[in-house]
Amino acid sequence: MALDEPPEVPTVTTGASRSAESYQPLGEPVPGWVARPAPPGQVLIGDHCRLEVLTDVHVADLVAAYRLDAADEGWTYLPFGPLHTVEEYRAWLAVATEAADSLFYVVLDPAGLPVGVAAYLRIQPDVGSIEVGNVHFSPLLQRRAAATEAQYLLMRHAFDDLGYRRYEWKCNALNAPSRATALRLGFHYEGTFRQAAVVKGRNRDTAWYSIIDREWPVVRAGFEAWLDAANFDSDGRQSRRLHQLRAEPGRLRA
Repeated sequence: MALDEPPEVPTVTTGASRSAESYQPLGEPVPGWVARPAPPGQVLIGDHCRLEVLTDVHVADLVAAYRLDAADEGWTYLPFGPLHTVEEYRAWLAVATEAADSLFYVVLDPAGLPVGVAAYLRIQPDVGSIEVGNVHFSPLLQRRAAATEAQYLLMRHAFDDLGYRRYEWKCNALNAPSRATALRLGFHYEGTFRQAAVVKGRNRDTAWYSIIDREWPVVRAGFEAWLDAANFDSDGRQSRRLHQLRAEPGRLRA
């Protein structure tokens, strides 16, 4: 019986060149590349929220905010929790913040109340790649402009301040809201890693998404147009959706 043929390999790839000594295609040059700095943990300030490094000081208010999710739906796809007490959350935080390649942020509302968490994960300065993950927004933050702005502030810091080349989003492939959010925010779907993990005793297939640096200017323009006060009516309802503004950056219409 004949062996299966391997899949055909494309002879031309986007941005690729060919070696003068070989027929093998090569990736595009990255002139002057140097490792990027690790995120320093600076405060990120927007019009609707502020992000600062998560510490024990924020835990009691966060736990109270998460209790507003009576069905614990926000914990379902996280690799930890539910964490219902201050003691449980502090114990988790002590372990989570030990990882050298992660940095956890708390999202604060305009009054300074902690209403959610997001983290930089898999920080890889040598290759300029960083992931946003462990996103857990309480009902006080969900479906509000501050939720979108928090994501924008983290992206902007990674690309504009730190010079990263790649920004990742990963989620359980069964987590439909997270997958929809990734696309809404401008991420591109890259594929699904089957049986990537066992989480809370169950299989997890992981869906991968990314934004790369050459895509960021259009993504950024869409965020900035969406967050503009002119995009909201007097009741705070959006006039145009984020994906519409990203398709026509800089062309905000009331």
